[in-house]
Amino acid sequence: MIGQQQEAQLREGLQSLGLALDDGIVARLLAYLALLLKWNKTYSLTAITEPERMVSHHLLDSLAALRPIAGRQPQRLLDVGSGGGQPGIPFAIVQPDWQITLLDSNHKKTAFLQQAVIELGLRQVSVVCDRVEDVTAAPYDLITSRAFADLADFVRLTRPLLAQGGSWAALKGVQPFEEIAALPADIASRIEPLTVPGLGAERCIVWMEPKA
Repeated sequence: MIGQQQEAQLREGLQSLGLALDDGIVARLLAYLALLLKWNKTYSLTAITEPERMVSHHLLDSLAALRPIAGRQPQRLLDVGSGGGQPGIPFAIVQPDWQITLLDSNHKKTAFLQQAVIELGLRQVSVVCDRVEDVTAAPYDLITSRAFADLADFVRLTRPLLAQGGSWAALKGVQPFEEIAALPADIASRIEPLTVPGLGAERCIVWMEPKA
């Protein structure tokens, strides 16, 4: 049950992140968690089912990356291996001007994502059920992933979908130095540490882009 305790936890976390969101957006973020909790009983979308942990691990963990990513002013964003919708759905709720595509190859997960998009009124979001290597679409200026693959595979599989001048943003836990070392020689990278309220674990964004 998502209730007042989770709302208070979310508002406190948003304040820590410096995100001033109106009541309507907060309500939609919590409605998304309620949907995730409901569908998870049948579709096994997440192993985290305690409401307070869902706030920290699904909402705040995604939104901690929002301001750095918003600084890139993305117009078209692809979230690869979107699963239960993180970070793509929280991003879409907070940033209605971003055109976001949620991609996953699992039919059950994309069925949930499509329903969430409808119920939350996310008109700027499209859901694609396919393997990333089979996707053909207009290029994206930002491609994100949260738990899709190691960095080298992420870059290799999505490179045809990256617009000229675009970037990859991989949301990671502990800084993945071995994965970074395995990146192709023509890929530049940097690590941006993140602090997630209520989450006692390391988080970071690994930014990547083709070298000029």
